[in-house]
Amino acid sequence: MEDAEKGAQQHPESVPELGEDAVTSVNPPPPPSNLTEEERQELQEELFKVEDEIQTLSQVLAAKERQLADIKRKLGITPLNELKQNITKTWQEVTTSTAYRRTSETLSQAGMKATTAFSTMGSAISRKLEDVRNAPTFKSFEEKVETLKTKMTPSASTSNATDQDGGNATTESLLNQPEDPPTQEAPKH
Repeated sequence: MEDAEKGAQQHPESVPELGEDAVTSVNPPPPPSNLTEEERQELQEELFKVEDEIQTLSQVLAAKERQLADIKRKLGITPLNELKQNITKTWQEVTTSTAYRRTSETLSQAGMKATTAFSTMGSAISRKLEDVRNAPTFKSFEEKVETLKTKMTPSASTSNATDQDGGNATTESLLNQPEDPPTQEAPKH
């Protein structure tokens, strides 16, 4: 047993065992000088005994985990099912929490207030646009645009009587013209 201790002291870079403090394993403290050889031996034995118990408990835990997995497999409980159940349970806990309910109520009230505000704003904008449309300046502008439109479109007074009878035919002939202009063949060299 002392050989194992000497080996650990000679190789401070050794990997700490499960549960062993990494700091003390890298730089082990010097043995206290006030311990007698008998006390030191007892502590060493207790150390090995505790390490052995930890090892045994780790093995028992691993066996129990395998047994648990086997029972779950026989019951048809898969990791995915467990995850779904955990998520469902967590979601239920969240939705029943006071904080969630208060937040939900606050957001609902805020949504209603925002809807009311947008509706009011839309009504105000509509009224303002109607006021602008009914204003004398806008009416004057509208009349000028109408006058300009009338001047731009061909009127019946500029065309002769035969064109008036066949006015639709002229419009139709313009509309029925081919879209692509005729192409000329390039001279061949």
